[in-house]
Amino acid sequence: MAHVLAAKICHPSISKLLPGNKNRWRFGCHAVLPSQEGSSSCRRVMLCKSLVVAVLSLNCRLAPLPVLAEDKSNEEKEEEEGVVGAIKSLFDPNEKTRSGKVLPKAYLKSAREVVKTLRESLKEDPKDIAKFRRTADAAKESIREYLSNWKGQEKVASEESYVVLEKAIRSLASFYSKAGPSAPLPDEVKSEILNDLNTAEEFL
Repeated sequence: MAHVLAAKICHPSISKLLPGNKNRWRFGCHAVLPSQEGSSSCRRVMLCKSLVVAVLSLNCRLAPLPVLAEDKSNEEKEEEEGVVGAIKSLFDPNEKTRSGKVLPKAYLKSAREVVKTLRESLKEDPKDIAKFRRTADAAKESIREYLSNWKGQEKVASEESYVVLEKAIRSLASFYSKAGPSAPLPDEVKSEILNDLNTAEEFL
């Protein structure tokens, strides 16, 4: 069997002329020993393994790319939706309140201004005449604008914020109509109006 294996891996070769005989060539056979063939085969196996490892490593590095692309795509979509939503909100005449209702933006802006200025006026120290007058004038202006635009409007007349604000304004007007425009506001009346403003703010 060893001779057969040797024959299979024998390669013919032509060597130089034999001495003393110019017309004869010497033919020989170069046999690859089993140890040499095994070494060559082993190198080929190791090379294949190296290539497989390299390919697998490359695949592992490239695998997250589709996920990253998908994440980036989702982020871009969310950003686009946010921009579109902001543009729509800018041109939308209505706005959702804290209580979840959708009311005209103009009404909400005017009502919030009344709550803000009237609260500042009520909390201001009457002894600081200049500052007290300035905050009182701002409250009067915001109330006047609010009533001129929204008094009796069907869109908002039944809303909680409108009803409570109307109550607060009436309480203030009723006191000053009886006590005079320069009369100091009692703490009881002031506290009641401030509570009404807080309630109205919850619905704006």
